[in-house]
Amino acid sequence: MTAGGPATGTATRGSGEHRAGFACFVGRPNAGKSTLTNAMVGEKVAITSTKPQTTRRVVRGIVHRPDAQLVLLDTPGLHRPRTLLGERLNAEVRAAWSEVDLIGLCLPADEKVGPGDRFIARELSAVSRVPVFAVVTKTDKVSRDRVAEHLVEVVALGADAGLEWAELVPVSAVAHEQVDLLVDLMCARLPLSPPLYPAGDLTDEPEQVMVAELIREAALEGVRDELPHSIAVVVEEMLVREDRPADRPLLDVHAYLYVERDSQKAIVIGPKGARLRDIGTTARKAIEALLGTPVFLDLHVTVAKDWQRDPKQLRRLGF
Repeated sequence: MTAGGPATGTATRGSGEHRAGFACFVGRPNAGKSTLTNAMVGEKVAITSTKPQTTRRVVRGIVHRPDAQLVLLDTPGLHRPRTLLGERLNAEVRAAWSEVDLIGLCLPADEKVGPGDRFIARELSAVSRVPVFAVVTKTDKVSRDRVAEHLVEVVALGADAGLEWAELVPVSAVAHEQVDLLVDLMCARLPLSPPLYPAGDLTDEPEQVMVAELIREAALEGVRDELPHSIAVVVEEMLVREDRPADRPLLDVHAYLYVERDSQKAIVIGPKGARLRDIGTTARKAIEALLGTPVFLDLHVTVAKDWQRDPKQLRRLGF
């Protein structure tokens, strides 16, 4: 189901022309942006979690079609910042949408349109040169009647913000419903261009950064609500172990999990180290799946007091 502009899923098919360009997904925290990015790319390029503000950097995922290449920018959730880190994440979002060929505003079907959505829609209305898609996410979580009600709310949201939706598309990334249609509609709006990335590339994220993100994803599950914002991960070293036979390689990964207080360190480590071992087991399996090689994962937890508010520590942690 779509509404809005004249684009169709076959707009770029069979014309002999190639389109390529950039699109970014924006929205409130936990609106389904990362899950949708992964579904469109067909591989995991962005970490996901039930915790808000999981995404902390703009992650590029690359969708390849015979006649198009769509580069998706998954952005952090736009939110009211309480720390210097929050201010920098919001600045990254605004920088992303100022440089792309189209924007997708993600609006989860299982939540009513709220003040945060209206704020973002008003901001997007000022980006007049860029087509804006309204993408209703998480449709698998609600009934068809609720999806229909939400679509009406989204139409009203655009009208109130003075924003004309280029397309209005309900999708379920988990059930993969209408994901391919969304890709088609976005590709049809891209400029004529040769491919921007080599065939087969799914992201331009460095492996070390992706490994750090997989460790953080594992650490986010099952911790208290206040902890996700306080956890940062830095991979200090990734080296192939030298004394291994060629047919039995082993990659040594040494990483640090940073928290802001001693009490948080105790939570991450858990009783007798049980929580940290669980994090290591989950993360190691994900890293091995990503890199296709056995991994020895060495994790340490350390306190960097109030790092989210400290410019020097933010730089050291990559923000």
